[in-house]
Amino acid sequence: MSHGLYTGTQAAALATRWRRTLSADAATVTLPAICNWRRRGHLPVAGLDEHHRPLYTLTDLAQAEKKTRPRALRLVGIGAP
Repeated sequence: MSHGLYTGTQAAALATRWRRTLSADAATVTLPAICNWRRRGHLPVAGLDEHHRPLYTLTDLAQAEKKTRPRALRLVGIGAP
């Protein structure tokens, strides 16, 4: 996952690592969540892979995760930091 662009599955795994750090492993980010972030305008598409699936940058992914974090943590019963 170090080539600069991430598939939805890779983005979900990376964002899950971040969320789990903040939530004692309680919060995860799924591929449908990544798709929702994109649909809601939180996560812009930076390109397409060879199968025409969207790719995302690390910076955009981090910004989307941070923006959606408070609600996600509330949903698992944790107050946002």
